[in-house]
Amino acid sequence: GPKVTYVPPPPPDDEQAIFAHYQTGMNFDKYDENVVEVSGLDPPAALMSFADTNMCHTLTVNIAKAGYSKPTPVQKYSIPIILAGRDLMACAQTGSGKTAAFLVPVVAQMMRDGVTASSFKEQQEPECIITAPTRELINQIFLEARKFVYGTCIRPVVIYGGTQTDYSIRQIKQGCNILCATPGRLLDIIGRGKIGLHNVKYLVLDEADRMLDMGFGADMKKLVSFPDMPQKEKRQTLMFSATFPEEVQRLACEFLRTDFLFVVVGHAGGACSDVQQNILQVSQYFKRDKLIEILHSIGNERTLVFVDTKKKADFIACFLCQENIPATSIHGDREQREREIALRDFRSGKCPVLVATSVAARGLDIENVQHVINFDLPSTIEEYVHRIGRTGRCGNTGKAVGFFDNNSDGHLAQPLIKVLSD
Repeated sequence: GPKVTYVPPPPPDDEQAIFAHYQTGMNFDKYDENVVEVSGLDPPAALMSFADTNMCHTLTVNIAKAGYSKPTPVQKYSIPIILAGRDLMACAQTGSGKTAAFLVPVVAQMMRDGVTASSFKEQQEPECIITAPTRELINQIFLEARKFVYGTCIRPVVIYGGTQTDYSIRQIKQGCNILCATPGRLLDIIGRGKIGLHNVKYLVLDEADRMLDMGFGADMKKLVSFPDMPQKEKRQTLMFSATFPEEVQRLACEFLRTDFLFVVVGHAGGACSDVQQNILQVSQYFKRDKLIEILHSIGNERTLVFVDTKKKADFIACFLCQENIPATSIHGDREQREREIALRDFRSGKCPVLVATSVAARGLDIENVQHVINFDLPSTIEEYVHRIGRTGRCGNTGKAVGFFDNNSDGHLAQPLIKVLSD
């Protein structure tokens, strides 16, 4: 294809913009009612408050500024495990604070070890590599990392596909301690010799089940088998997701030390209980009418509509605009610039409806998404759990509607019943 020339605009770097966050909802305290299971030998005690760790003052201040008043269950258990130097696989519901659960302890240890930014070297040697399946999610993790490292010399960098490669290289050359990257761009930059791996102490896989399955499994194996990547005994490997099918748990063991700990908050792979789920039987031919009916009934509330193909995402977005419902679309065939504009228009409320493929199903944290509509149900139950988890985050409530068509969705009936009854 044509050479990619897109350079994303730099994120705002005034303090207010860096620490922008949204409010926890009325059900935030309900997270504590979740049963937490830790399997593995000698797990450290859970953390009751952020003040209980001997983190440096700067980090404690940044945690407070970022709006984290008390740790959620996944944070209570993960932070001490990571601070104790153990490998971890953690499973907790969507929107319950997994990103901070790995960023806070990693940053704390980097500060304790006195990491210094090594600016303007041809080859950078990051201490931490974080990888996630989509560009939008890895960028979100990077923006979160900026909060915790504010006022320190730790430098996070984000690189992802769809942007100019030279731009990624320039960002890295200015100094890189925490590298947030999508798999393709990460392997490309390592291959070009711009990143050395022998200093890596922390390897984080967010949405780990997606990172280890058919999608990115080969890339992750390639990453850990680079000659200068420290062996698993010499680094800390951390995996987080809201879903961990059993076959993926088996795959994960190849990347983790034998004494890793597995933390499960609530039901492994369960749907977020703050999302009210409705399933409607709608045949293919009546889906559009039903969608219009629902969108008219909810007015201007922010709504994410999931479909199964890229073409359909554009088609439905155009169709909605013709019906005077401002909508935009996001999917893998849109240019990165267009993807970022679509997300910005959705966040700002300019387009209250975002039509998306599964590229937007995981991790995206957008304030005030009140509704998720599965115009097409996904092929797996894990994907369903992630999609509906774009609403009902951080103790807020949300609604999810799924259009169930007997002809195409029969395979989901049993697992759906289980998720709904749980």
